Amino acid sequence: MNHPSGATARSAPASAHLSGILDGPVDGVSAAVGRTPLVRLAHLFPASDVEIFAKLESANPGGSAKDRPALAMVRDALRSGRLRPGGTVVESSSGNLGVALARVCRAHGIRFVCVVDLRANVSTRALIRALGGEVDLVTQPDPDTGDLLTARVHRVEELLREIPGAVTLGQYSNPANPGAHHDGTMREIAETLDGRLDVMMSAVSTTGTISGCARYIREHGLPTRTVAVDSTGSVLFGGTAGVRHLPGMGAGMVTELSRHVEPDRVMRVDSVACVVGARLLAEREGILAGASTGGVVHALGTLVGELAPGTRVAFIVHDGGGAYLDTVYDDEWVARVLDTGPDQIATATAALRDRATRG
Repeated sequence: MNHPSGATARSAPASAHLSGILDGPVDGVSAAVGRTPLVRLAHLFPASDVEIFAKLESANPGGSAKDRPALAMVRDALRSGRLRPGGTVVESSSGNLGVALARVCRAHGIRFVCVVDLRANVSTRALIRALGGEVDLVTQPDPDTGDLLTARVHRVEELLREIPGAVTLGQYSNPANPGAHHDGTMREIAETLDGRLDVMMSAVSTTGTISGCARYIREHGLPTRTVAVDSTGSVLFGGTAGVRHLPGMGAGMVTELSRHVEPDRVMRVDSVACVVGARLLAEREGILAGASTGGVVHALGTLVGELAPGTRVAFIVHDGGGAYLDTVYDDEWVARVLDTGPDQIATATAALRDRATRG
């Protein structure tokens, strides 16, 4: 169980641990990170004869899977002495990690400066500020690569030179990032399903989630294939750089973590696919999720027709959809930015259902 530094909390019994329900109060909000529900989805693709589970990382206190690595990386930096209470953390984020780090840093008396770009949702930036973080907005892409992520990384380097004693946690290379998913996310899924899982799907950006899950699968000899769902326009796993309209999926640079993981399969989705998948998940299962989860759902709809009846698939719900109400779930934004009208979204959704139905 995750506990804040110097605090203790009641241990949950195994049954409570696996269901995501605690047997009593815990000490501080950080102790509530993890043990998120694993939900069987009977209505998403009902004609596929595939058993589908969703790991609701949106149920974490900060609303996303990034709560896990944020807590792990801050604790690791404090233990090592590289970061001290009263110090400053500067980190690049597309949004969710920034929210998680703002909360964790606030709890530990640490100043937090979050470097974001224009793709970060306005509501997410406001949430970072509400939790005590400072937002440093990058408005122009890197002149050499044309990439906003690269520009954010360079801005972090500038701030580290400007702010005395500031450190960066380096989410793109920090082993504590995948370690949080090895020790938490994948372990919880495997224990809940008694290790009986055929396919594990995750969106990728830093690749921390898929890296940690893949290592757990390998170390425990599970018969589970990993599927990384990446954005078109991302350079991860041999992809080609291009425009990415939505935050939270893909990268414009090859992350250090990605060099150490080889998913069994990589599936790429565009922004419209993310919209279609997210809306289908909300329509069929009542789960309002973010753009990256929508991409995973779309990839799953493509994949299920290839899978044998009875195959068990789990995927990560990386965050909730509240921050995406004015983008993914807004017809005007989709039409203006993605050049796709409501009728086209409806047609694409029907096509996804049909594709998932055919054997």
